[in-house]
Amino acid sequence: MSSGIFNAMNVSASGMTAQRTRMDIISQNIANVNTTRDENGEVYKRKTVVFQENSNAPFDRVLSNRLETYKANGVKITAIVEDTREGAMAYDPSHPDADENGYVMLPNVNTVTEMTNLIDASRSYEANATAFNAAKSMAMKGLELFQ
Repeated sequence: MSSGIFNAMNVSASGMTAQRTRMDIISQNIANVNTTRDENGEVYKRKTVVFQENSNAPFDRVLSNRLETYKANGVKITAIVEDTREGAMAYDPSHPDADENGYVMLPNVNTVTEMTNLIDASRSYEANATAFNAAKSMAMKGLELFQ
């Protein structure tokens, strides 16, 4: 059986893993939409996932490989970073984290943005699962030919 089938399955599996982690981080953001104080006493900062092609090859080797034949390597997560933008201020003088003027700094999490990103990650996960299942089906058909 061709290693191309297994390569396709590996690429899809890496995509599913990356998107699952992205969905976990998005869920964490949504869960902390009202967290005005974390374990360090700071306002919760939205987190995002950084993806990169799963390759450790130097650029010149990657370029020459791409010119010959394309071999996909999948994706990996290189970092989970905090969004440095400030959140909104809300007037709530009864809140325990309110300043002397009665304003509370809220997290920089926008629920609509997070839900949109969650739908995107979910669809990407589904696409990778479909591609994985198609490669698996082709491998199974190939095995049936040899019976």
